[in-house]
Amino acid sequence: MAEQSITLKTLLCERHWQTYSTFCKEYDKAAAKVDPTLRGGYPSRAQLHRWLSGELKGLPYSDHCRVLEAMFPGRTASELFAAYAPEVPAQRTAPEPTTSAGCADDTRPGPQMADVTAVFSSRSAFSAAFPPSTLFDGAKEISAAGLSLNVICQSYPDHQLKRLLESGTRIRCLFLDPAGSAIKAREDEERYTDGTLTTLTALNISMLSRLKARLTPEAAERLELHVYDETIRFNILIVDRATCVVQPYLPQARGVDSPTLVITDNTAADGLFPVFDQVFNEMWERSTPV
Repeated sequence: MAEQSITLKTLLCERHWQTYSTFCKEYDKAAAKVDPTLRGGYPSRAQLHRWLSGELKGLPYSDHCRVLEAMFPGRTASELFAAYAPEVPAQRTAPEPTTSAGCADDTRPGPQMADVTAVFSSRSAFSAAFPPSTLFDGAKEISAAGLSLNVICQSYPDHQLKRLLESGTRIRCLFLDPAGSAIKAREDEERYTDGTLTTLTALNISMLSRLKARLTPEAAERLELHVYDETIRFNILIVDRATCVVQPYLPQARGVDSPTLVITDNTAADGLFPVFDQVFNEMWERSTPV
């Protein structure tokens, strides 16, 4: 038997509110009407995923129920968390094309693609399609974890980084520790004998540290530099909590040769965005400030 979709999930898809950031904005709009003190009380990304996947036992807290009922007038909280029951259409002479149990939109990736919106065979192919200016210009939050983070440190001009930070953008950079053992293991794997990765990473950290020193105190607080010393598995770039770029580190191959996935947040789908968002956040919590 096919898995039934939760009514709330279906309604979010119909209104194109299925990304986490959009859901939170709509939640706050409704909360302001119900009780202004409830603004900002939206569920965490993981909590929303449980709501939409049908894992929730019973109903959320009453305040959540009040806001959800304001978001979807005419629907009770019990109805929103029940299995979706579409109206049965009138008999037709020819059957309608079937759609997936997720968001019914032919322009969206099919179930087999989840929230992956593009795949490239290498980082260079990705960079040709998504230059740094396309990714970063106008961004409000950038989180990056990997080895040397060249996409930020070498491919995006200092003056543009400075402008972003002084206009309110928050940037978190998580480097493989140039003084640690993991980077030396990676150099051995890539067959570098002259400390190439260590030197490049230290240079990039130094470059951002110098930039930070030139910022206003408020802007400087928005540029956070951390290091970690663990086996490197992924290069992760998350922009505005909506777009995630992921590259695995392959045995012996340079990072530029890695296949690259572009993932667009679609909280209402069983996708990869929350997986890599969690990976980044857990690495950040274990890391050390520079």
